[in-house]
Amino acid sequence: MTYLNLMNNVLRRLREEETTSVTSTTYNKMVGDFINDAKKLVEESNDWSALRSTITVSTTADDNTYSLTDCGDNVKVMCVLNDTSNVFMEYQSKDWFNEQLYINNAATGAPMYYTYNGLDASGDTQVLVGPTPDGVYSLRFDVIKRQGDLSANTDTLLIPSQPVVHLAVALLARERGETGGTSTAEYFGIADRYLSDAIAIDAAKHPEEMYFRTI
Repeated sequence: MTYLNLMNNVLRRLREEETTSVTSTTYNKMVGDFINDAKKLVEESNDWSALRSTITVSTTADDNTYSLTDCGDNVKVMCVLNDTSNVFMEYQSKDWFNEQLYINNAATGAPMYYTYNGLDASGDTQVLVGPTPDGVYSLRFDVIKRQGDLSANTDTLLIPSQPVVHLAVALLARERGETGGTSTAEYFGIADRYLSDAIAIDAAKHPEEMYFRTI
């Protein structure tokens, strides 16, 4: 669903006139802010299949810091595979890395571990790998990468649209202090049911990871 379609879906449920532009009025911009707030909450409630992607990092000798390009700071690493050595890499804490790499002066070799290491100059998530590579290794990061804010009419929402629409309506109804018709609590209940249904459908694609987090 496009951003414009999302906005008109929300506006109709609030008994407002539809629009031809998501930025044509200050009110539309406010509605857009709530749509993006709802999108973020829904994104964080589940590891959506539509947000999964793979980032391949090629190491160089004696360098243990790498960026997950175009991921920003809102990324979740699901698993990491050292394709060159054909082994899964394990997560370790930053303290563990400090001890192994800097205090114990660990030997170089095939990367077996990783941890987060802040952001690079472009705002992308950085990782440390260890042992420090002694050559070129291909590391495959399977990640959940959250979608950036919707901003243009034709921007397309990646996750299921109905939970986002209904949660945005609930947030806006609460902001407006509405008491007529459907109550704010009922709006949130409706949004929760749509979210639960969408997660159940999505989880069927990854049954080994089934869980539910409320918004």
